[in-house]
Formats: sequence, C-alpha cells, structure tokens
Amino acid sequence: MGSKGSISMKLLLLLHLAILCSSQGFDFYYFVQQWPGSYCDTQNSCCYPTTGKPAADFGIHGLWPNNKDGSYPSNCDSNNRFQQSQISDLTSSLQRNWPTLACPSGSGVQFWTHEWEKHGTCSESVLKQHDYFEAALDLKQRANLLRALANAGIEADGGFYSLSSITGAIKDAIGYTPYVECNVDASRNSQLYQVYLCVDTSASGFIECPVFPKGRCGSQIQFPTF
Repeated sequence: MGSKGSISMKLLLLLHLAILCSSQGFDFYYFVQQWPGSYCDTQNSCCYPTTGKPAADFGIHGLWPNNKDGSYPSNCDSNNRFQQSQISDLTSSLQRNWPTLACPSGSGVQFWTHEWEKHGTCSESVLKQHDYFEAALDLKQRANLLRALANAGIEADGGFYSLSSITGAIKDAIGYTPYVECNVDASRNSQLYQVYLCVDTSASGFIECPVFPKGRCGSQIQFPTF
C-alpha cells in the first residue's frame, strides 16, 4: 500500500505540474516602455519616486507574457508573492529606470509588486522574480529608445513627428518593428505614450511581433516634454 500510495502521490504531483505549466504557456513577451511626459500631461498630475523626479527617459512599464492571439495570461500564480528582498541589489536601478509615476507609491515597490504578481508570475517557469526584473533592465539598456529617436532628430520638445518616422527610427536602431501606443491630451493631440517591442520566450532577445495590440495613433504624434 505504501508503494502504491507513493506512486499515486508522484502521479498527482506530475499532473499538478503539467497543469501549472500549461496555464503558464505563452508565445512571446511584450516589453513595454512608457514616456512619462505623456502620462503626466494626460493625467494632469504626476507623482514622482521618493528619489525625486526621474530623468527624462522612457521608463519600463513591464515585460508581459503574451499569446499569438493577442491575449495574455494574468495573475498566474497567486501563491508566488512579490518579495522585495529578492531584488535588493536592483532597487536603485529600478527606481531610476522603472519609476512609478502614479500615487500612492513613491518608492516603486507597489508598482513592481503589481507587475510581478500580474505579469511576472505568468513566466515563472522561465524567469524567477530576480531574473524577471534583471531581464527587463537589460532589455531597456539594449533598446535605448531615447537615443534611437534623438539620433533620428526626434526630440521630446513638444513638437510633432510622423508615426512612420518614429517607428522607422526605432526599427533602424534595434532591427525590429515596434508598436507605438498614443494618449490623447485635453487638446486632442495624439501623444507618444508607450512603445512595445516583442521579445522571445527566454526574455533574452528582441523578435518581430507575432501580433500587435489593438489601438491606433494619429499620423502626426506629439513628443511632449518632461
């Protein structure tokens, strides 16, 4: 009986792991970066990290597991809670590159908690918590969106630029086609808000997007100051 019970328990464990893995299946990541000037304009307010106003640069909004049908898994493992101690060596880099601009959190912890528990746990079979945040920081450095745009003469100066020039500048610099998301301000201006780049399932490199999110920008996009 003991032997049969042990085998049964092993089969149940394997079944549980198989269900868990299938629930965490995804086809690629969206790596999302946000321009803070657009967020602050459209929200008519901006809360800065306790370290002060971040530099005028794209912030990380997330590394989101996604499916080729355009859907993404969310809240995959409610038992795997965010643990700040696991990323203590990344805190200063996260506050600089992944700042929260929304109240009430001024340290970033509340935002990072949301990102890990909603998106990060959906890829925990590939990336543990520390690896998830470290991979996002590495991808941001490699993309360097602000430099890519500036090299093409596209500056955060409140001016208007064509959507094609923005996507073209990013593709020329990185080698892959981005998806650009816009906000609309009180004057009905289409503003550069978020840039999506697609990443392979190991979170180690950019790929062409199998599918783009829904939404659209105007043909002329404002790049607001920050």
